[in-house]
Amino acid sequence: MRALLDQLRTQCQCCARGLDTQGVCCTVGTCCGKRLSPLTVNYVHSVLKSALQHAVREDELSRNIARNVPAGTPRPKRTEPLTTAEARQLLQAAEGHRLHALFQLALHTGPRKGELLGLRWTDLDVETGTASIRRTLQRTHSHGLSTLPTKTTSSERRITLPTTCVSSLQSHQQRQGEERAEAGESWQETGYVFVTPTGRPIDPTNLTRTFTTLLDHAGLRRIRFHDLRHNAATLLLEQGVELVVIKELLGHAHIGHRHRLRPRPTTPPARRHRHPQHRARRSCRPRADPRRRQRPATVRSHRPLTLPSTTAVTPCRSPVRTHLTGLQLCSSEWRGSTSLSLAVSVGYGGWLGENAKVPS
Repeated sequence: MRALLDQLRTQCQCCARGLDTQGVCCTVGTCCGKRLSPLTVNYVHSVLKSALQHAVREDELSRNIARNVPAGTPRPKRTEPLTTAEARQLLQAAEGHRLHALFQLALHTGPRKGELLGLRWTDLDVETGTASIRRTLQRTHSHGLSTLPTKTTSSERRITLPTTCVSSLQSHQQRQGEERAEAGESWQETGYVFVTPTGRPIDPTNLTRTFTTLLDHAGLRRIRFHDLRHNAATLLLEQGVELVVIKELLGHAHIGHRHRLRPRPTTPPARRHRHPQHRARRSCRPRADPRRRQRPATVRSHRPLTLPSTTAVTPCRSPVRTHLTGLQLCSSEWRGSTSLSLAVSVGYGGWLGENAKVPS
């Protein structure tokens, strides 16, 4: 097992699998060194360990040899999201494109690619400005392009759409009606929001090609389509939105998924110089005894927010969302008291320089 993993780490996959069919690199004696990433090697080890453990439970093997081989923890690849100016530049390049509403929705709310392609018109409520994420559209080896459940149960969620996305979806619906009239009998009614000019579902691979072409047209660097999801979270973090609110918006099961995304570094404040006598007094303080039990720090996930006297909020056991002067407030109970934290609506259009208002 250890020899197999070492071989996967060091061997060129182009030479091993004969990927060079045009005689460019490995077949002519110039090895390209196309090796597997540490994350892929770790995934192979995980699959083998799971299969052998299943054989142990079925009494096919006496022990699982893969459990004794450490695979190591691969370092996650750090993403570089688009800046605010680059996000505006991308949306300007997408104006007039038939999938402009899709790219705008991806940058503002951060859904996954399959969640966007699996969105139906019945999931949208234009009057209230909300969208329900209930399914994904993916291509599998056995069934081809098919509808699957969401990644986790937390991914099934209902999100609030900004006013710009609502207007873009309305324009997209009108354009889709014109395409339906032009296609005539060749139109295939599927009920999806984002379809091909003949009404069929969009393949995720074709969406990736369209996105790459759009990046080249806008003069931006190459990124993955999934990086737009990270980009939405990072832009909201830069505006001071709570992590728990971003977790609910993106449909993550745990809040720790967003800890690796931090706002871009800014200029640090000037350090205050203290008097040398004060520094000496501080160094002479007795240190805490490490054997003494320390009290754990209490972490509150919500930042208290004082409402105006004219606003009445009734505490309750279930999470409550209310709209007030263009800001969305999230109410949740914490140790018997109701704490309010600023939510995402101000961030939907703020980074684009627009007046973001939540539909009533």
